Formats: sequence, structure tokens, C-alpha cells
Amino acid sequence: MNQKHIVIVEDETDLLANYKATLEKHGYQVTGLSTPESAENYFSTNSPDLVILDVGLGLNADAGFQLCQMLRQQSASLPILMLTARDDEIDVVSGLRLGADDYLSKDISMPHLLARIAGLFRRQDVNQSHVQKAQFEKGDLRILIDNLQLFWQQQLVDLTVTEFWMVQSLARFPGQVKTREQLMKDANVYVDDSTITSHIKRIRKKFQKIDPTFDQIDTVHGMGYRWKP
Repeated sequence: MNQKHIVIVEDETDLLANYKATLEKHGYQVTGLSTPESAENYFSTNSPDLVILDVGLGLNADAGFQLCQMLRQQSASLPILMLTARDDEIDVVSGLRLGADDYLSKDISMPHLLARIAGLFRRQDVNQSHVQKAQFEKGDLRILIDNLQLFWQQQLVDLTVTEFWMVQSLARFPGQVKTREQLMKDANVYVDDSTITSHIKRIRKKFQKIDPTFDQIDTVHGMGYRWKP
């Protein structure tokens, strides 16, 4: 079995060593980095399977956000997990807006962290198993499952992995209301309702950059969301 490679960027030495030891114990290959500079140099020539980022690194309070943005520009499909003591709503929204797939507080238990990492990898495995149609087309929408790519009016929509699976979940069943819990399950993420709402808002904006008249995603108040039939 191919060993998954995880990179952790964390400036607290003891914490980094603890994460690294635990993940290696569970079968992952782990690279630990402690400064934004070393991370930028590393990512310029290496492509891991998943990245875990702290937000504040050294004297730069937003270094993790900057690295997240850089990594997302390099790859739309790389799973990125923010793990930080900064868990205010504005920080969570900022991380997700910049392309993070998940945003966790450092007080999370290790079993919970391992479960979230496994969930992100499971999502990739579903894609590789070919259990779903490799391609789906409906009107102006075209989804390439194997490539994790989605097109609207023949233009690529720049979605994160989480956003891709949410749109795919909605669009495959037009008219059917998907609850926030169902969207979390389909995207293999476990976050609060406000985070799902933030994801949907960003998804709409990304479609509207291509098509200002886009209004395919309805909010069904008290229930969830649906893709218009």
C-alpha cells in the first residue's frame, strides 16, 4: 500500500514532534517544518498528499493563511487542513476562503484529528475507485470526477476539494434538498452549520465570476440547499 505523505508546518517544537510521532505511528510518512521560509522552499519542489498548517508562525501572525493561499494556487485538489489556536469565526472563514478544506482548533483530541485526516484521504480514495461515473453533464454544468474538475459554460470553476464534492452532491440530484449534514457526509467533512453556509456562499461567488446570472443553488430555509432542476 502506498504510504500517504503529510507535511506539518508548526513552529512549536514539542507540538510538532508530538503530531509527527502520532501520525507516523498510524502509518503516515511525515515531514515537519517550522518556518514559513522553509515551507515555501519545500513546497516549491515537493508535492505531499496532505498539508497541515498552523496560522501563526514565528513573528508572522498570518503566515499559515499565506501558505494556504500559495498551495491552493499550485493545486486545486491538495487537501489542506488548518490546525491552530486561533479559532475565532473570522479566522475560520478566512482560512476557508483562502482554500483550506478543514479548520480545526489545537485543542482537538488526537483521535479526532486522525479521523479528520482519514476523512480527507477517504474522499480521494472514492475518486480513485471509479465507483461513480467518470463524467457528468447537465446543461451548462460538466463535472469530471476523476480529475476533480468542474466546468460551467465550458469554463473551469476554481473549487477546493470540499467545494467540488458539495457541488457534485447537489447537482447530481436536481430539485432534491440536501441538508447540511448530508453535504458534510458527501464531502467527508465535519464542521458546524455556519461553515457549510460559508462554503456555499464562496461556491456561488466562484460561479458568478464566470456567469453573473448564476442562481442554480437555492437556499431552502430551515432545511438546506438544492440545485435547481
